[in-house]
Parts: sequence; C-alpha cells; structure tokens
Amino acid sequence: MNFRKRQRPQVRVHTDALNDIMFFLLLFFLLASAVVNPNVVKLFLPRSSSGQAVPQKTINVSITKDLQYYVEKEPVPFEALEQKILPYQQANPELTIILYADRTIAIENIVNLTDIANKLRVKLVLATETKE
Repeated sequence: MNFRKRQRPQVRVHTDALNDIMFFLLLFFLLASAVVNPNVVKLFLPRSSSGQAVPQKTINVSITKDLQYYVEKEPVPFEALEQKILPYQQANPELTIILYADRTIAIENIVNLTDIANKLRVKLVLATETKE
C-alpha cells in the first residue's frame, strides 16, 4: 500500500484587476453624486413623507438660516428679489420657483417670498427631504 499523500496543484484567483475596477466605479459614483444638483445652496431641509414631481421650467431660490437669499446660487438682497425673479418669469410664463428654505427660519420669511410669487403669478413649491 502506498500511503504517500498526493500533492494537488494550488488554485488561485487573481483579483487585482477586479479591485482596480471596483475602485474606479466607487470613485465615479462618489464624484457623480457630489454634482447631482449643483444649483442649490447646502441647507437642512424639512422632511416630508411624500415627494412631488419637479416641473421642467423652474428656478431655485434658497433661504439660509442667516436669512441670506439666493436665486440660482447668486446672493440677492430681499429687497431686490422681485426684480431678480421678474426676468425669469417674463422669459417663461409657466415658471415655478423651487424654494429651498432652512428648517430653522421663521415662516414669515417664506410667506414674504410667497407674496412675491403671487404678485408675479408664479407657482412656488417648497423643497423637502424624504423621511428614511
């Protein structure tokens, strides 16, 4: 009887190329997610359990917690807000304003912007985050 162990060849899977591909995919998705919506100012938005479809003809208006107003990432004083929105409304009568307001500001500031939108006959939508 022959009790010697047979040596089997070792099987190896080389994953070096797969690691490179996964790294580049991860890098791509991280960069892509950072530039998803570059027209907004970073805010903490209020939460909502239902989402809404965003109309095609829109502009972004943001209000920070320091009561700084932005129209399409451009700072605008509140007194000049109506004159800043007016050219957008004249170019597109079906304009919709997407309002990104920090959750800590007083509702009075949102109502003031709503008055401007009503005066210009423009729709106004309040942006929210979805609950997860």
